[in-house]
Amino acid sequence: MSRMRHPLRAAVPVAALLLCLGAPTPASAQTPLPEPHPTQKEAAVKARASGTFDVRLNPLDAYGSAADPMLGRMSIDKTFHGDLEATSVGEMLTAMTSVKGSAGYVAVERVSGTLQGRTGTFMLKHDGTMARGAQQLVIGVVPDSGTGELAGITGTMTIDIADGKHSYTLEYTLAAQ
Repeated sequence: MSRMRHPLRAAVPVAALLLCLGAPTPASAQTPLPEPHPTQKEAAVKARASGTFDVRLNPLDAYGSAADPMLGRMSIDKTFHGDLEATSVGEMLTAMTSVKGSAGYVAVERVSGTLQGRTGTFMLKHDGTMARGAQQLVIGVVPDSGTGELAGITGTMTIDIADGKHSYTLEYTLAAQ
């Protein structure tokens, strides 16, 4: 079976891939924790979950008939370990520029599993930008995307990469059990 050469693979510098994988961002770049869902205000509990994750990105064909080497599309497959025992699937769109160290990406992934003993699903939305090497990454729980025991979840996730290993911290609010 022949391997297709994806335009993004040839054009993406290492720094841009780090951004796409969730390179660390300064605390000042993080978005504050969203307010709890209105029906949960009285019984909401703020919590923190952390652990590690494995990620696999696979190039996907471009939309439409005209492939642009500055635009890319990838599938995301993750396995979370720790306080979040889950898997996720999603899709990422990337934009490269002619300036070294400048790029952007957006992604959405559906997380399915157990968060500190509570089972269900929720969606995460990524917005990553790198401007001449300065990185900003915001990952948030999509409002009203929680199901099962995770219904009503709100929050933000930060990602850190150290020595090639990925870790996460999820600050979240959820109704008390």
